[in-house]
Amino acid sequence: MKHLQILCFFLFMSTLNAQSIIGTWKTIDDETGQAKSVVKIFERDGKIYGKIVEVLNAKSQNPVCSECSGKNKDKPIVGMEIIEGLSQNDEVYDGGTILNPSNGKSYKCRLKLEDNPDELQVRGYVAFFYKTQYWKRVK
Repeated sequence: MKHLQILCFFLFMSTLNAQSIIGTWKTIDDETGQAKSVVKIFERDGKIYGKIVEVLNAKSQNPVCSECSGKNKDKPIVGMEIIEGLSQNDEVYDGGTILNPSNGKSYKCRLKLEDNPDELQVRGYVAFFYKTQYWKRVK
């Protein structure tokens, strides 16, 4: 009986983990459908952050954010935090920003798990204009 309880506990915990946005995600370009990078999403001080851990098919060996301004100007893209300060609000995470290293611009951000817990809806927006990508969980 004790073994059954332990097994149920671990199954329950794995289900919770599968429903979390915390983890590693492959970014998919919404225009080309191609994978661009790998982002690790994590929690720090009760907020959600994400940093690029790998750039896929990069034209250069160590790409930098030449279009960025401020603290990220000409900094390496690998290791850069691109998602900052999101909070959970029911089924979505919002209230923070996302940086697009391709153009150096920051946008308000909203993240939401799709019905498939291995697909993450990533939306960057300014006022009523938004752009949505669907990232795939890296297993």
